[in-house]
Amino acid sequence: MILQSLKMAWESIRANKMRSFLTMLGIIIGVFSLVVLVSIVSGATGSITDSISSMGSNSLTVTVVDDNGRSLKYEDLMDIEKSSHVASVSPYVTSMGTIKSRHNSESGSIYGVNGSYAGIAQTELAAGRNITDTDYRNNSYVAVVSQEVIEDILGTRDPAQALGEQISVSGHPLTIVGVIKEAENSQQNAQMFGMSVYSIYIPYTALVRLTDLGSGINAFMVSAEGDLKTAQSEVGDWLTDRFGDEDSFYIVNFEEVMNILGDVTSTLSLVMGGVAAISLLVGGIGIMNIMLVSVTERTKEIGIRKAIGAGRGSILLQFLIEAMMISVIGCFIGVALSGAVLKIISDVWGKIQFGLEPGVVVLATVFSLAIGVIFGLYPANKAARKNPIDALHYAG
Repeated sequence: MILQSLKMAWESIRANKMRSFLTMLGIIIGVFSLVVLVSIVSGATGSITDSISSMGSNSLTVTVVDDNGRSLKYEDLMDIEKSSHVASVSPYVTSMGTIKSRHNSESGSIYGVNGSYAGIAQTELAAGRNITDTDYRNNSYVAVVSQEVIEDILGTRDPAQALGEQISVSGHPLTIVGVIKEAENSQQNAQMFGMSVYSIYIPYTALVRLTDLGSGINAFMVSAEGDLKTAQSEVGDWLTDRFGDEDSFYIVNFEEVMNILGDVTSTLSLVMGGVAAISLLVGGIGIMNIMLVSVTERTKEIGIRKAIGAGRGSILLQFLIEAMMISVIGCFIGVALSGAVLKIISDVWGKIQFGLEPGVVVLATVFSLAIGVIFGLYPANKAARKNPIDALHYAG
């Protein structure tokens, strides 16, 4: 009986193609809105989360905005490192400069760090080694560079081949000892945080010699021993005692940033999903309207079917399946259209890859099916309750 009802529903939809398509339009727009909006939010959030994670999710970044004439020295950082919930500390002092080789030159970011930085930032290398404490103590002119540096400045894609090569900053030669593994969306990540894609990491002691930044440290990174919030509180208390003003610095807790980002994303997804759900409800009203028209047009057919033995359940199932089929077909068209649009956006923009979120597609399908059932039930029940004698005498 179900198979026969499916065939009859399909034939009815085919017989009125334009009317059926217009009826589906509300569902198509609703599903398209739901899938595209939520997928864009999810894709953008995923990219931002990856960017934050790449900087070390169990770390703090501290920036001093006003040292009140009591600038931090390296010894101060080592004092902070003695705090019970602090695992390690590294300077994270940044300077912009021209990075040169015999092949090319580009403006880039030069970071002064120590041997703890790689562990704090969870740096992954494609080749070579990280900056060590020995490099720091010896004021070594060595550098760990990003993949973009070796490609665009040295002119090679092979990280191993770049080891031992020399680049220069402010006229001082630096020997490449390590190449950072290329991260996905690295260019977009750098732009997001206002950094250059051409990044080199050198011992902080070497950076002081190469630039006119002075010996004061205005930024550093901290990894936690245990609870990150407790470590943040300890670092904050130490700095407040040092500067006498908690507004003299700010601490970025990447764990908190990710949690806040997750809350914002959930809220945005709910709001956008709610807006799209309204479109689906409007589409459901359209389905109910057209099914009522269909019941009226097919009154005589209903009377004939009842006269030859069709029960109320059979009539109700026929019209209910037709409403559900219209809704589901509209959903599939909406999902296909969403996938095509997301692909175009990804190709044109290029910075973030957006794709269909499986969970959203399943939700849209289930919701569309529910819309078909809910808004198709009244017309189907109306058809099933028709008196066969009155239906046979219907002159419409």
